[in-house]
Amino acid sequence: MDLGAFSISLAVKDIKASRNFYTKLGFTDFAGDISQNWLIMKNGRHLVGLFQGMFDQNILTFNPGWDQDGQALKSFMDVRDIQQHLKEQGVSFEQKADDQTEGPAHFVIKDPDGNIIMLDQHIPKT
Repeated sequence: MDLGAFSISLAVKDIKASRNFYTKLGFTDFAGDISQNWLIMKNGRHLVGLFQGMFDQNILTFNPGWDQDGQALKSFMDVRDIQQHLKEQGVSFEQKADDQTEGPAHFVIKDPDGNIIMLDQHIPKT
């Protein structure tokens, strides 16, 4: 099961300080809007999302339908199909995607240690 692009979404206290730090590690701005307190930074194939005041804790994020460059994949498993598969495996959900819809949707689960994992699909499956 391919979960799509992977990034870590960090809950930061000072987005400008965080941007400065990750720039020193070789990351560059990739997407987002720092004036809205969110920014996606990239270093090679690695993505780090910086989010000030939006989340209480860090989140492992997967984007079905996207590759690591944010480009749409020709073929991918819809987030609702992934959700159904995980449901059949006995995974508990913090938030579910509406399985009666199509297009963009997301769900949230936690691993056994309480780490938040979000599968966030931004594009419709064609």
